[in-house]
Amino acid sequence: MTSPRSRQISLDATPYYHCVSRCVRRAFLCGDEYEHRRGWVESRLFRLAEVFCLDIAAYAVMSNHYHVVLHINSAEAAALDTEAVIARWHQLFKGHALSQRYCAGEPLVPAEREALDTIVALWRKRLTDISWFMRIINEGIARQANQEDQCTGRFWEGRFKSQALLDEKALLACMAYVDLNPVRAKMAKTPESSAFTSVRKRALRAKQVSPKQSINHPRQQVKGLLRFAGNPREPMPVGIPCRLSDYLQLVDVTGRCIRHNKRGAIAEELSPILSRLAIAPDDWLANTQHFERRYTRIATMLQKLRAAGEGFCRPCDGSEFASRLIKANG
Repeated sequence: MTSPRSRQISLDATPYYHCVSRCVRRAFLCGDEYEHRRGWVESRLFRLAEVFCLDIAAYAVMSNHYHVVLHINSAEAAALDTEAVIARWHQLFKGHALSQRYCAGEPLVPAEREALDTIVALWRKRLTDISWFMRIINEGIARQANQEDQCTGRFWEGRFKSQALLDEKALLACMAYVDLNPVRAKMAKTPESSAFTSVRKRALRAKQVSPKQSINHPRQQVKGLLRFAGNPREPMPVGIPCRLSDYLQLVDVTGRCIRHNKRGAIAEELSPILSRLAIAPDDWLANTQHFERRYTRIATMLQKLRAAGEGFCRPCDGSEFASRLIKANG
């Protein structure tokens, strides 16, 4: 039975979520002669990420589906004033008559201003809503593709799939899984040659390193993608808890193991990051090869399920929720 989206997303548990949307009947509606549509999805992801208070940690646009790992930036949404929220929402929709009058500089009576504040509060919440983000992306791509094909009907399957990433291990495993999708599908030989992926953008940017700057320098981050914040520390800035250089090496070595089945090389090559995150080599390969099948709605270590249980399932206690999730995840 399908669960409501509100029970699959909890900011108290984690701000990171892996989303997947597939073409109807998994047809190659973004492949073969429709390869250019992968560019549509990529461009729309970046464009909408600038409007929403959501950061893109990783993405991969395939021929019949796309993956995106999102970070919900609640702090950014809370810092937006009324004018900023309205301006962002007006980039997506016409807005409300009151918001249009407000932007035009027309005076509002107290009752109208109170009503506008209520509307703005709703829009502020929607700017951090993954469902609205995915809905606007998919609706726009579907209309554009149907117009190109001169047809009507569904382009995407029903609902997008979402998985909560509760810890750094789940986040990095999922990002590597997403970035290596074209390699696993034999659409590319290396991560840096994988078109329409976040790892390709990061790798190309890393190649432009200035002699005076490290690959991990903030200016080497890709605009539009969530930055790598470096090794976990206190206070920890917003960003992926890893160094960019470590992540690129992690993806490359993991990709080699998947393609050539060199499982024994993982422990030696990845010891810096794996020892820091306490990731067992065999578990890491299993995660990055079968991430979607291994986890359902939540990805984390089992001992963290109970702590996160109350955030995802208010009516029941954490232990009951953990038991259900352990059973569901096999």
